[in-house]
Amino acid sequence: MPVRAPLTGGVPPMDLSTETVGPADRVPAWKRALSRTYVDLDLVVREDPRSWKGSLRADRLGSLQVATEESDPVKVLRTPEGAAGDGRAYMFARVQLEGSALLSQDGRAAQLHPGVLAFYDASRPFTLVLPEPHRACVLMVPRAMLGLDEAGMRRVTARAVGGTADRPSELILPLLSGLAQEIGSASPQVRERLARTVTGLLSTLAEDLVDADGRPAAEAGPVTVLDRIKASVESRLGEPELSPRMLADEHRISLRYLHKLFHAQGTTVSGWVRQRRLDACRAELARPGAADLAISAVAARWGFINPAHFSRAFRRAYGVSPTQWRATAGTQQRRTADRARSV
Repeated sequence: MPVRAPLTGGVPPMDLSTETVGPADRVPAWKRALSRTYVDLDLVVREDPRSWKGSLRADRLGSLQVATEESDPVKVLRTPEGAAGDGRAYMFARVQLEGSALLSQDGRAAQLHPGVLAFYDASRPFTLVLPEPHRACVLMVPRAMLGLDEAGMRRVTARAVGGTADRPSELILPLLSGLAQEIGSASPQVRERLARTVTGLLSTLAEDLVDADGRPAAEAGPVTVLDRIKASVESRLGEPELSPRMLADEHRISLRYLHKLFHAQGTTVSGWVRQRRLDACRAELARPGAADLAISAVAARWGFINPAHFSRAFRRAYGVSPTQWRATAGTQQRRTADRARSV
């Protein structure tokens, strides 16, 4: 799977075309690419999978990820098990560029055509039906970056943005789409500013949707600097080089103030990041099918580059080794499944 040079340091960008893999592996390769780039997803392909085609390019800059995907017809599902299993709390904004899409979430369905955007939330199940060859730009940010409370989050999903001339979204959406597509070709200094601008525009669009639904966006309450920092960390746990200095620079605050924010919560920046990485590893090792995962691979996925250091940190945090925890979690899952079958 070829990769391009990353926009910045961190997780390598995704660059996949199914034409580079064997016919029998095209759909599985696409599923792996989507799950690595976004969140754990399932696919349904009704045509001959050996001739099915798709391509995906994604780059991440700080807490914003910009992806361009195109493929033949496919149905994409975020199942309840997937949402509960990986716990990745992201909001997606999909801008349809070619073809059509039907997005369903939270009891609503949005029909997307070129130039229309819709939000969908990775923390809950959703279905995306792509009935024809399509192309789309998909923006992904931590949920907290939108500045909405939980009720607000549920109000914005699966609602088409675009096509209503009297809404502010008609002015914002073309600007948002243009900026998102400019990020890849801009200089490193400009990319950072564009990423912040795009994230701000997404927040404005989400607030406008809540406001249009009859509930003032101000009811969501303010998002603090610490909220934004933590949301950024959650989206970058897999970057081993993530540091307090990087976070301070990204959020335009001093390193001293960053440490002060975490100290007020009784922890440190590095300590909080390490604990969130450990929690992510613990959750992944408890998932069904985790017995086939190499513990070192799980550790590396969440930013631990030294397996021995990871094992020691895991034992200190939870009182058992990663191997013991995986075995215990697997036994508990089997008992739960047996109880469910006996009811």
